[in-house]
Amino acid sequence: MLNAPHIRASQGDFDPKVFLGRTEPGRTIEKYEKNRKIFSQGDVADTVFFIHKVKVTVLSEHGKEAVVGIFTEGQFFGEAGLEAAAIRTMTGHAMEDCLITSITKQAMLAALTSEPKFATFFIAHLLSRNSRIEDDLIDQLFNSSERRLARLLLLLANFGEDGGAQPIAINLSQETLAEMIGTTRSRVSFFMNQFRKKGYIDYNGKIEVHRSLLDAVLRDKPQIREDE
Repeated sequence: MLNAPHIRASQGDFDPKVFLGRTEPGRTIEKYEKNRKIFSQGDVADTVFFIHKVKVTVLSEHGKEAVVGIFTEGQFFGEAGLEAAAIRTMTGHAMEDCLITSITKQAMLAALTSEPKFATFFIAHLLSRNSRIEDDLIDQLFNSSERRLARLLLLLANFGEDGGAQPIAINLSQETLAEMIGTTRSRVSFFMNQFRKKGYIDYNGKIEVHRSLLDAVLRDKPQIREDE
Protein backbone atom coordinates (compact mmCIF):
# COMPACT_ATOMS: atom_id res chain seq x y z
CA MET A 1 0.00 0.00 0.00
CA LEU A 2 1.26 3.53 -0.78
CA ASN A 3 2.60 5.66 2.03
CA ALA A 4 1.23 9.16 2.46
CA PRO A 5 4.41 10.95 1.22
CA HIS A 6 3.97 9.30 -2.19
CA ILE A 7 0.59 10.87 -2.77
CA ARG A 8 0.80 14.29 -1.16
CA ALA A 9 3.01 17.34 -0.86
CA SER A 10 1.16 18.81 2.11
CA GLN A 11 -2.43 19.04 3.22
CA GLY A 12 -2.61 22.78 2.56
CA ASP A 13 -1.34 23.01 -1.02
CA PHE A 14 -2.56 19.74 -2.51
CA ASP A 15 -3.79 20.21 -6.09
CA PRO A 16 -5.73 17.27 -7.63
CA LYS A 17 -4.69 18.18 -11.19
CA VAL A 18 -1.02 18.41 -10.20
CA PHE A 19 -1.39 15.06 -8.46
CA LEU A 20 -2.86 13.54 -11.62
CA GLY A 21 -0.14 15.09 -13.75
CA ARG A 22 2.76 13.35 -11.94
CA THR A 23 4.13 9.85 -12.37
CA GLU A 24 4.64 8.14 -9.02
CA PRO A 25 4.18 4.62 -7.63
CA GLY A 26 0.70 3.48 -8.62
CA ARG A 27 0.32 6.29 -11.16
CA THR A 28 1.56 6.39 -14.75
CA ILE A 29 1.09 8.84 -17.61
CA GLU A 30 1.10 7.52 -21.15
CA LYS A 31 0.55 9.00 -24.59
CA TYR A 32 -2.11 7.24 -26.65
CA GLU A 33 -2.28 7.68 -30.40
CA LYS A 34 -5.62 8.11 -32.15
CA ASN A 35 -7.69 4.89 -32.26
CA ARG A 36 -5.38 3.04 -29.86
CA LYS A 37 -7.25 0.71 -27.52
CA ILE A 38 -6.99 1.64 -23.84
CA PHE A 39 -8.79 -1.36 -22.38
CA SER A 40 -11.04 -4.11 -23.70
CA GLN A 41 -14.40 -5.49 -22.70
CA GLY A 42 -13.61 -8.47 -20.45
CA ASP A 43 -10.34 -7.06 -19.02
CA VAL A 44 -9.81 -7.00 -15.26
CA ALA A 45 -11.06 -3.66 -13.90
CA ASP A 46 -8.22 -2.66 -11.59
CA THR A 47 -7.33 0.81 -12.90
CA VAL A 48 -8.98 4.25 -13.01
CA PHE A 49 -8.15 6.66 -15.82
CA PHE A 50 -8.01 10.47 -16.10
CA ILE A 51 -8.11 11.47 -19.75
CA HIS A 52 -8.22 13.92 -22.66
CA LYS A 53 -10.72 12.39 -25.15
CA VAL A 54 -11.87 8.77 -25.30
CA LYS A 55 -14.67 6.83 -27.01
CA VAL A 56 -16.24 4.00 -25.03
CA THR A 57 -18.03 1.18 -26.85
CA VAL A 58 -19.85 -1.98 -25.87
CA LEU A 59 -20.07 -5.20 -27.88
CA SER A 60 -23.31 -7.18 -27.73
CA GLU A 61 -23.42 -10.97 -27.56
CA HIS A 62 -24.38 -10.88 -31.23
CA GLY A 63 -21.18 -9.04 -32.14
CA LYS A 64 -22.67 -5.58 -32.74
CA GLU A 65 -20.60 -2.68 -31.39
CA ALA A 66 -22.23 0.53 -30.17
CA VAL A 67 -20.83 3.81 -28.84
CA VAL A 68 -22.11 4.41 -25.32
CA GLY A 69 -20.11 7.44 -24.29
CA ILE A 70 -17.39 9.95 -25.03
CA PHE A 71 -15.18 11.30 -22.27
CA THR A 72 -13.23 14.51 -22.67
CA GLU A 73 -10.37 16.34 -21.01
CA GLY A 74 -10.58 16.53 -17.24
CA GLN A 75 -12.82 13.49 -16.77
CA PHE A 76 -12.31 10.13 -15.09
CA PHE A 77 -13.46 6.83 -16.52
CA GLY A 78 -13.12 3.19 -15.55
CA GLU A 79 -13.94 3.97 -11.94
CA ALA A 80 -16.42 1.08 -11.64
CA GLY A 81 -13.44 -1.09 -10.65
CA LEU A 82 -13.24 0.77 -7.34
CA GLU A 83 -16.40 -0.98 -6.21
CA ALA A 84 -17.37 -4.52 -7.07
CA ALA A 85 -16.83 -4.63 -10.84
CA ALA A 86 -14.02 -7.06 -11.54
CA ILE A 87 -14.33 -7.18 -15.32
CA ARG A 88 -14.60 -4.36 -17.85
CA THR A 89 -18.01 -4.32 -19.50
CA MET A 90 -16.91 -1.90 -22.23
CA THR A 91 -13.96 -1.08 -24.50
CA GLY A 92 -12.18 2.28 -24.58
CA HIS A 93 -10.39 3.84 -27.56
CA ALA A 94 -8.52 7.14 -27.87
CA MET A 95 -10.39 9.40 -30.30
CA GLU A 96 -7.29 11.48 -30.91
CA ASP A 97 -3.71 11.71 -29.66
CA CYS A 98 -3.93 12.28 -25.92
CA LEU A 99 -2.30 11.80 -22.54
CA ILE A 100 -3.92 9.48 -20.03
CA THR A 101 -3.10 9.09 -16.36
CA SER A 102 -3.62 5.53 -15.15
CA ILE A 103 -4.12 5.04 -11.42
CA THR A 104 -4.16 1.62 -9.79
CA LYS A 105 -7.09 0.80 -7.55
CA GLN A 106 -4.77 0.70 -4.55
CA ALA A 107 -3.30 4.14 -5.26
CA MET A 108 -6.73 5.62 -5.99
CA LEU A 109 -8.20 4.40 -2.72
CA ALA A 110 -5.15 5.67 -0.83
CA ALA A 111 -5.51 9.13 -2.37
CA LEU A 112 -9.23 9.28 -1.66
CA THR A 113 -8.55 8.38 1.97
CA SER A 114 -5.56 10.69 2.52
CA GLU A 115 -6.49 13.77 0.49
CA PRO A 116 -9.85 15.45 1.16
CA LYS A 117 -9.36 17.81 -1.78
CA PHE A 118 -8.87 14.91 -4.14
CA ALA A 119 -11.90 13.12 -2.68
CA THR A 120 -13.99 16.28 -3.24
CA PHE A 121 -12.66 16.56 -6.81
CA PHE A 122 -13.55 12.95 -7.57
CA ILE A 123 -16.99 13.12 -5.92
CA ALA A 124 -17.80 16.20 -8.04
CA HIS A 125 -16.96 14.13 -11.11
CA LEU A 126 -19.26 11.30 -9.97
CA LEU A 127 -22.13 13.69 -9.27
CA SER A 128 -21.71 15.33 -12.68
CA ARG A 129 -21.64 11.91 -14.36
CA ASN A 130 -24.82 10.85 -12.54
CA SER A 131 -26.59 14.05 -13.58
CA ARG A 132 -25.50 13.52 -17.19
CA ILE A 133 -26.87 9.95 -17.18
CA GLU A 134 -30.22 11.19 -15.86
CA ASP A 135 -30.34 13.92 -18.51
CA ASP A 136 -29.47 11.40 -21.22
CA LEU A 137 -32.33 9.15 -20.12
CA ILE A 138 -34.82 12.03 -20.19
CA ASP A 139 -33.43 13.07 -23.57
CA GLN A 140 -34.00 9.59 -25.02
CA LEU A 141 -37.52 9.31 -23.59
CA PHE A 142 -38.97 12.70 -24.44
CA ASN A 143 -36.96 14.51 -27.12
CA SER A 144 -36.96 14.13 -30.90
CA SER A 145 -33.93 12.85 -32.82
CA GLU A 146 -33.23 16.41 -33.91
CA ARG A 147 -33.11 17.79 -30.38
CA ARG A 148 -31.06 14.82 -29.16
CA LEU A 149 -28.51 15.53 -31.89
CA ALA A 150 -28.41 19.23 -31.06
CA ARG A 151 -27.88 18.49 -27.36
CA LEU A 152 -25.15 15.95 -28.11
CA LEU A 153 -23.25 18.38 -30.34
CA LEU A 154 -23.41 21.08 -27.66
CA LEU A 155 -22.17 18.68 -24.99
CA LEU A 156 -19.29 17.46 -27.15
CA ALA A 157 -18.31 21.04 -27.94
CA ASN A 158 -18.27 21.81 -24.18
CA PHE A 159 -20.77 24.66 -24.42
CA GLY A 160 -21.52 25.76 -20.88
CA GLU A 161 -18.04 24.86 -19.61
CA ASP A 162 -16.56 28.30 -20.34
CA GLY A 163 -19.36 30.14 -22.06
CA GLY A 164 -18.79 28.49 -25.42
CA ALA A 165 -17.60 31.75 -26.96
CA GLN A 166 -15.69 30.02 -29.77
CA PRO A 167 -16.69 27.04 -31.94
CA ILE A 168 -14.82 23.88 -31.01
CA ALA A 169 -13.87 21.29 -33.60
CA ILE A 170 -15.34 17.79 -33.20
CA ASN A 171 -14.17 14.86 -35.29
CA LEU A 172 -16.95 12.25 -35.29
CA SER A 173 -18.60 10.20 -38.00
CA GLN A 174 -22.31 10.38 -38.68
CA GLU A 175 -22.51 6.69 -37.78
CA THR A 176 -21.11 7.41 -34.31
CA LEU A 177 -23.51 10.33 -33.79
CA ALA A 178 -26.43 8.13 -34.87
CA GLU A 179 -25.44 5.39 -32.41
CA MET A 180 -25.17 7.86 -29.55
CA ILE A 181 -28.64 9.35 -30.02
CA GLY A 182 -30.39 6.14 -31.05
CA THR A 183 -31.34 6.92 -34.64
CA THR A 184 -30.19 6.23 -38.20
CA ARG A 185 -27.27 7.67 -40.12
CA SER A 186 -29.62 9.05 -42.81
CA ARG A 187 -31.58 10.99 -40.20
CA VAL A 188 -28.38 12.39 -38.71
CA SER A 189 -27.23 13.40 -42.21
CA PHE A 190 -30.54 15.20 -42.80
CA PHE A 191 -30.36 17.15 -39.56
CA MET A 192 -26.66 17.98 -39.96
CA ASN A 193 -27.35 19.48 -43.38
CA GLN A 194 -30.24 21.50 -41.97
CA PHE A 195 -28.13 22.71 -39.03
CA ARG A 196 -25.46 23.83 -41.49
CA LYS A 197 -27.96 25.67 -43.70
CA LYS A 198 -29.28 27.52 -40.65
CA GLY A 199 -25.75 28.49 -39.59
CA TYR A 200 -25.77 26.44 -36.39
CA ILE A 201 -22.68 24.46 -37.42
CA ASP A 202 -19.93 24.30 -40.00
CA TYR A 203 -19.51 20.79 -41.29
CA ASN A 204 -16.74 19.70 -43.65
CA GLY A 205 -15.22 16.50 -42.32
CA LYS A 206 -14.91 18.06 -38.86
CA ILE A 207 -17.80 19.72 -37.08
CA GLU A 208 -17.66 23.23 -35.64
CA VAL A 209 -20.55 24.01 -33.34
CA HIS A 210 -21.62 27.65 -33.05
CA ARG A 211 -23.40 29.38 -30.21
CA SER A 212 -26.41 29.89 -32.47
CA LEU A 213 -27.25 26.19 -31.98
CA LEU A 214 -27.35 26.72 -28.21
CA ASP A 215 -29.52 29.80 -28.67
CA ALA A 216 -31.89 27.81 -30.90
CA VAL A 217 -32.21 25.02 -28.33
CA LEU A 218 -32.84 27.52 -25.53
CA ARG A 219 -35.59 29.08 -27.66
CA ASP A 220 -37.08 25.58 -27.98
CA LYS A 221 -35.96 25.28 -31.60
CA PRO A 222 -34.55 24.15 -34.14
CA GLN A 223 -37.83 22.24 -34.82
CA ILE A 224 -36.69 20.74 -38.10
CA ARG A 225 -39.15 18.01 -38.97
CA GLU A 226 -38.61 14.62 -40.45
CA ASP A 227 -40.49 11.40 -39.80
CA GLU A 228 -39.56 10.04 -36.38
